[in-house]
Amino acid sequence: MATGIAFAILAIAFGPTAAVAQQAAGQPAQGDVTVPNFWDPRGAGDRPTATPETIRFLASDDFPPFSFRDGTGRLTGFNIDLARALCEELDSACSLRIKSFDALVPALVREEGDAIIAGLATTEANVKTLLFSDPYLRLPARFATLSGTEIDVTPEGLADKRISVTEGTVHEAFLKRYFSDSEIKTYTSETEARAALGTEEVDVHFGDGLSLSFWLNGETSADCCAFAGGPWLEPGYFDHSLTIAFRSEDTFRQEAVNHALYRLQQNGTYSELYLRYFPVSFY
Repeated sequence: MATGIAFAILAIAFGPTAAVAQQAAGQPAQGDVTVPNFWDPRGAGDRPTATPETIRFLASDDFPPFSFRDGTGRLTGFNIDLARALCEELDSACSLRIKSFDALVPALVREEGDAIIAGLATTEANVKTLLFSDPYLRLPARFATLSGTEIDVTPEGLADKRISVTEGTVHEAFLKRYFSDSEIKTYTSETEARAALGTEEVDVHFGDGLSLSFWLNGETSADCCAFAGGPWLEPGYFDHSLTIAFRSEDTFRQEAVNHALYRLQQNGTYSELYLRYFPVSFY
């Protein structure tokens, strides 16, 4: 086992209602912010008898806020800091190699790295050829309303209410199936759909929770609005999870990383990272 933590980067410098499932997979955190918790508290708390001496991570650098370069060119992001924390928890020496997203899986197969931390989808094809860690983040849908407005964001509560949504999205398909008694107003872009809420053309807006959290916390929204209700994680619509991918035979690293993810949630490190990058929680 490595006696010191060496998180290096290759080639670049690395710095420090029953029909609808509305699932609130979260827990209260600092103040009134909710941090998601995807781990069973009765989970595998015992440390593996052996942990990997090294983990060579593969990632892209164009996936903000998960992995990107800041104004100084330094690589940063939620995934980057999570990878570092995993290695510290496991006392493993780690490296990080940047590739284009399309080159990540071929690089893993060629053993240029041990794990992909880049939001790789667990598609049917990928599951047949790769191993995946437990989810470390899910991307829910959320409703937003004008600040100070109290609306029951259920199919019953939004009957006859106007909902803005971007046309052609999974969010529109979800509304049409489960909120058919509402007046669903579609817009050609997310910007237009959100603006319709600010100008009161609609009563609520429905969209991706992650991007909505940044809009609510940014200048464009002008503090007009806030989340309403909880996160929507309906299977088949909003069940995309962020996981770490490994080669199909590498159960050793998969099991070690799963244990480390559980430990990071238990010791508060995961909460600290989540709040660092998502100050307006999308849960």
